Amino acid sequence: MSETVKRFRNIFGILFLIIMMPALLLSQAPPKISRVVIDAGHGGKDPGAIGKNSREKDIVLQVALKTGAYIEQYCEDVEVIYTRKTDEFIELHKRAQIANENGADVFISIHCNSNPSSKPYGTETFVMGLHKSTENLDVAKTENAAIFYEEDYKTQYEGFDPNSDEDYIVLSMFQSANIDQSIGLSSKVQQQFTDRVGRKDRGVKQAGFWVLYKTTMPGILIELGFLSNPQEEKFLMSESGQDYMASAIFRAFRDFKKEFEDQNGDMKPLVVNPPEPEQQVFYRVQFASYKKEKSLDFRKFRGLDQIKMYEHDGQYKYTAGNTENFEDAKKLKEDLREKGYKDVFVVAFMNGERISLDKAKAIAENKNLP
Repeated sequence: MSETVKRFRNIFGILFLIIMMPALLLSQAPPKISRVVIDAGHGGKDPGAIGKNSREKDIVLQVALKTGAYIEQYCEDVEVIYTRKTDEFIELHKRAQIANENGADVFISIHCNSNPSSKPYGTETFVMGLHKSTENLDVAKTENAAIFYEEDYKTQYEGFDPNSDEDYIVLSMFQSANIDQSIGLSSKVQQQFTDRVGRKDRGVKQAGFWVLYKTTMPGILIELGFLSNPQEEKFLMSESGQDYMASAIFRAFRDFKKEFEDQNGDMKPLVVNPPEPEQQVFYRVQFASYKKEKSLDFRKFRGLDQIKMYEHDGQYKYTAGNTENFEDAKKLKEDLREKGYKDVFVVAFMNGERISLDKAKAIAENKNLP
């Protein structure tokens, strides 16, 4: 397959997601924010921006850990998940995968900026969308360039080239169904940076970041400041500077959480368990199992149809789909695998009870098993 054909295939694939994603996410947002992923950018062999005395990967890790600690201390009902807690390299696609697989309600990616000139300074926060300036595009290119540290990145990222303006034209057209919430959180972050920490406000901006494009919840990418500016680098390297920035991000998250829950407190979960005819076999695809019961509007379940829960072997197990046709269930299983669900398999039910696939097959063949 030629590179031109591959590129058009990828473009059409992304355009399909642009069209379909709002429908997949419709009516699935939970009434509470109970899980946040904190992403410290870069790490390991990827240092990120380099200042005269600092590396981006070190500063953002400290701010990320401090932010998470504040949330854990003052928002006891929120689970904090980190993409990394040490100086390790995490592939860009895995950062989004961590958020998606854990059913995160909010994704916060923390970075530092840099510029060939030492004059620029200040904070800015990005959401996924169409860049409106070359400057915004350059920031996205810098952060997306992390994929060059990965093996086989051309396959993993659907042929996406972080240096290609053409690729950003399509990628940046994707605006998440959560863009309003993302902008709301970004605005609160910038306000806290300005009011609480006294930093220069460079605004809320949009650009094509791969890590935000792949997440399925409100997500933002924060640029704490410029390591190329000596005064700002010194501030961001200091313990007090990192404490202030982390506190500001925490306060923005706390305020966003309260506002979101106040507005959505009366939301009702979808009705996803309609009654089934008796003496009839149905096939479903099991995709998750937990020791504690999850709400059926849990974010990890977003975009899945006909979600059901059953108890088995002391676990709460969750399935998608509900069909009388075994082959349709097998196809759904493969679809879920492509979406990133790992441990998926077909299970059979009759009269609301799980039965073995052998028994289901025998019933379908009109055999009478005990």
